[in-house]
Amino acid sequence: MRTVYLDNNATTRVDPDVVRTMLPFFSDQFGNPSSMHSLGASVGASVGKARRQVQALIGAEFDDEVIFTSGGTESDNAAILSALEVMPNRAEIVTSAVEHPAVLTLCAHLERTRGVKVHTIPVDRRGRLDLDAYRVALTPKVAIVSIMWANNETGTIFPVAELADLAKEVGALFHTDAVQTVGRLPIELKSTAIDMLSLSGHKLYGPKGIGALYVRRGVAFCSLIKGGHQERDRRAGTENTPGIVGLGMAAELALKFMEDEATRVRSLRDRLEDGILQHIPNSFVAGDPLERLPNTANIAFQDIEGDAIPLLLGRVGIACSSGSACTSGSLEPSHVLRAMKMPYATVRFSFGRQNGEADVDRVLEVVPAIVERLRGPGRRSAEDRQPGPCLGSTRTGSS
Repeated sequence: MRTVYLDNNATTRVDPDVVRTMLPFFSDQFGNPSSMHSLGASVGASVGKARRQVQALIGAEFDDEVIFTSGGTESDNAAILSALEVMPNRAEIVTSAVEHPAVLTLCAHLERTRGVKVHTIPVDRRGRLDLDAYRVALTPKVAIVSIMWANNETGTIFPVAELADLAKEVGALFHTDAVQTVGRLPIELKSTAIDMLSLSGHKLYGPKGIGALYVRRGVAFCSLIKGGHQERDRRAGTENTPGIVGLGMAAELALKFMEDEATRVRSLRDRLEDGILQHIPNSFVAGDPLERLPNTANIAFQDIEGDAIPLLLGRVGIACSSGSACTSGSLEPSHVLRAMKMPYATVRFSFGRQNGEADVDRVLEVVPAIVERLRGPGRRSAEDRQPGPCLGSTRTGSS
């Protein structure tokens, strides 16, 4: 049975070129990049190259603005905790109701244990940020704003450049979790007021266990991990050189394939959405129909229970998810769906550059029958049911 992988927002397959780039650093190029001898210097040069590759992908002005970390969660934690350390007279955080648990869990912990006040900005039924509530929350008491660039479940894109400008007006630092955005959308950080940005290797065809935190030059930063002088005293610990060079190659390839993600992958997503909405009554696209990642389709189905569709699709070799993989295993709807007041179960199909037309054909072949089976006999006819609140019966646009 051929596997159709449509869960690329959870993780991506490591690109073969990335694997080939990493392999020598497990054997021949094993030196410590901090060592003075030739073996160390050679590895250190490769780390420097990877830093420049990441710099190019995110449009940073300087390569020393890139700090290598263990992934998106560490980067998010480091950004928020650093802001509170370097701005001791400010003890408030602004974030959104649909952030990744790496941000929301930390904020809840800080609120509970350190008395930090957290302003959680709501979203509408399309997952769009309440800008009026955001403006009200911004005061000189705010140390940092942490708003994701694009949501991992719906793909909805937030106007982070505008949000950063507003944060600057009250002197707050601005951080964005761009784990889902980097490699999928063009980014030019040097033309924005964004102070810090998180990214993760395994979301852009690189290895797991490696990521990066962008910190704009001149922004005060307090390291999360204390120890040696690695990463210019900003992240202690011997560098994960295989992961770092793998992330660098993944960044270089992401620039090369960016247009492919923006055109071919989007067309696959749109074809899937159109086919499902056409053949399955009472199905709807969740998220912003226009400002959305080109690879992400989150589709709501009336009269379906929780994880039922992904479970049955998995049995026929189709990998997708219900909401976020980070909250899977729970019978409760995801915090993103709750924030959007979404009354129905949703299924997230997230495409990657390895997907093709045959994958869409396979999903469209099996999903209608699965939905019909789950809805069972005795359901009201399609003509008797009305679309859910603020949801259209057809896709009204795509980004």
